[in-house]
Amino acid sequence: GCELTGSTKSYTFKVDEEDDSEHVLALSVVCLTDGAKDECNVVEVVGRNHENQEIAVPVANLRLSCQPLLSLDNFQLQPPVTFRLVAGSGPVHLAGWHQITHREDASFEEDDDMSEEE
Repeated sequence: GCELTGSTKSYTFKVDEEDDSEHVLALSVVCLTDGAKDECNVVEVVGRNHENQEIAVPVANLRLSCQPLLSLDNFQLQPPVTFRLVAGSGPVHLAGWHQITHREDASFEEDDDMSEEE
């Protein structure tokens, strides 16, 4: 998780570019935390689309008096991803999980196929 505030308005989650594993970042909850004011707090996600163009999408508009928490049901994103507080002063806490899927070594798969044929 991370926390966005008036002084820390963005957080970027990235992985090592040389890592051959598949990474998925799933956003579960966005919520206002202790000390938040009754103002609109808008959080957007900045990522890349299938054409590798940067896109920014608002995912939460929180206000202490009417919607202090939003469940995103594990909204899945491909790193690198930046979360930005584009309106309000927070603090806004983001929570989720990071899944890493290691790719099999191609030579290991070929050896495995040969033993099945024998």
